[in-house]
Amino acid sequence: MQRSRRAVRMDQHHKRRTTGGLNMVSLMDIFTILVFFLLVSAGDVDNLPNPRDLTLPESVATEAARETVVVTVTSSEILVQGRAVARLDEVLARDELVIPELRDALRAQTDRLLRQASAADVSRREVTIMGDRELPYSLLKQVMASCTAAEYGQISLAVMQRGEARSAGAGVTSPAG
Repeated sequence: MQRSRRAVRMDQHHKRRTTGGLNMVSLMDIFTILVFFLLVSAGDVDNLPNPRDLTLPESVATEAARETVVVTVTSSEILVQGRAVARLDEVLARDELVIPELRDALRAQTDRLLRQASAADVSRREVTIMGDRELPYSLLKQVMASCTAAEYGQISLAVMQRGEARSAGAGVTSPAG
């Protein structure tokens, strides 16, 4: 039996369209594996930034770092959450204990970063100071006094874990008193 030209043309058209389909099952498997990988690896993220020009002091602190406001003291400036607030040479030239630029920047961070519960309770506000191990004590004292003046109740110093307890992240130690 002879088929019409229209029937032959429709068969050819249908054969062209059915080839090259997308296999959704394989695509779903890939995305599922990707999601699981991201969920598992998300727990290993450090809360503290890792500045290359700082050598943190070593300690036997075992407490893991928490998400807090981070004050970084580099060799040339003081940073709050990665933003420069004061030049170190100007701060060291002053005789005052509190650094006004740092105090004001920390007060501005209180509204943005801290949870509402800790924003109302001064004793629960936390700040972490990251500084080189060669940081002069007088400068550390000024930074800590500025944190206290900005109404932060808990001041922690970022350190690297020493010895067998060392892990991939940095720890924090809170000064007594």
